Amino acid sequence: MKTTVISNARILNENKIFEGAILIENGLIVQVGIAKDAFPPDAEVIDAGGKLLIPGVIDCHVHFREPGLTHKADLETESRAAVAGGTTTFFEMPNTQPQTTTLEFLEDKYRLAAGKSLANYSFFLGASNDNLDEILKADPKNVCGVKLFFGASTGNMLVDRMESIEKIFQYSPVPVAAHCEDEKIIRNNTKQMQEIYGDDIPVEKHSWIRNQEACYRSTELAIGLAKKYGTRLHITHLSTEAELDLLDKLTPLQSKRITSEVCVHYLWFSDEDYERLGTLIKVNPAIKSKKDQEGLLRGLIGGKVDIVATDHAPHLLSEKKNPYSKAPSGTPLVQHSLMIMLELVKRGKISLEMMVEKMCHAPAICYGIEKRGFIRPGYHADLVLIDLESTFTVDKSNIFSKCGWSAFEGETFHSKITHTFVNGNLVYKEGIFNEEIKGQRVTFNR
Repeated sequence: MKTTVISNARILNENKIFEGAILIENGLIVQVGIAKDAFPPDAEVIDAGGKLLIPGVIDCHVHFREPGLTHKADLETESRAAVAGGTTTFFEMPNTQPQTTTLEFLEDKYRLAAGKSLANYSFFLGASNDNLDEILKADPKNVCGVKLFFGASTGNMLVDRMESIEKIFQYSPVPVAAHCEDEKIIRNNTKQMQEIYGDDIPVEKHSWIRNQEACYRSTELAIGLAKKYGTRLHITHLSTEAELDLLDKLTPLQSKRITSEVCVHYLWFSDEDYERLGTLIKVNPAIKSKKDQEGLLRGLIGGKVDIVATDHAPHLLSEKKNPYSKAPSGTPLVQHSLMIMLELVKRGKISLEMMVEKMCHAPAICYGIEKRGFIRPGYHADLVLIDLESTFTVDKSNIFSKCGWSAFEGETFHSKITHTFVNGNLVYKEGIFNEEIKGQRVTFNR
């Protein structure tokens, strides 16, 4: 039996910060607040040195590109980036090659992750116009959800037949995670820009092409369908303040049938940053105005937005440096998401307690994850140590995503992730990985 004690930590869990030690046995938390004289004699003791200890981040929205797109990223490299950034569990999207639209392809991904991923994992089944039979067979205890693209994005998994969409909303046995953008509006806006600029559309027009109206109308449609059929719906990557008017802040998260997420780049960047970063921050939905950025943060704090994710989506730098019309949408984020949120804490934008609620607790509640997301006896010991007094400057030498670049290069964060534990195993410490340890498939209480 492997026994570990993390001692001398400032533990942040469920809106409380307290000093203490945690006893871990066989990957599970056994006791929170164990006294020093009660440490088991055979335990490995890791002195936290007064650092902040939080539950591991659960990122419910990533693209790790395997299978089929491993020149950009793969499960090994991106899970390394994840644990280096304090993310211990991820949910990966279906727009790989082949697209994950069958349970056979879904299980292929789980087999790949079992041999490669340093973090815990689950994978979305992709919706198409004609795979309802596959969706109906999804096991709610083993599959995080089904991803439905109302708008075309990287990989073009657009579902555009209303009959198919309604059946998915009516019958899906697992949560429906929806990418909400109105494809007709986007195509009309793109055509207008092409008439003006040809193939040389300025990147700052991205937020005009994929505008507030496109997002609002699609989110409104999805929520209307969810209310009609009682669907468990999750709206992914909100990008506008206007969409908040469609969401509920009064119902407790445990009882919500319609939930939502914001991704860290919508809280950090605005359309003012296109001039500086260009296509590096071309993402779908588009990063929009300062007003939207500030409104989304208010929505997060106020309870209309339930969780923080990343939509981590790496591409080669050579691909991103193409002109706007040829540059793919997506940017790598999983390694830096926790540091981004910690920086917002330092700036007084959000509290530490709220940050942990939205990145750790709420994703577990939102998806019904079994025994993760909290520091509780009987839960998996997915834990992160943070030095709030150290700095971390992003440069190419310390980026672990396979693509090797970040829109945050040159940015100095005023907190640093030092240790990451996955199922009680120390998988990351100060730039060093234990790659012999692999994560586990996530299960759900449904």
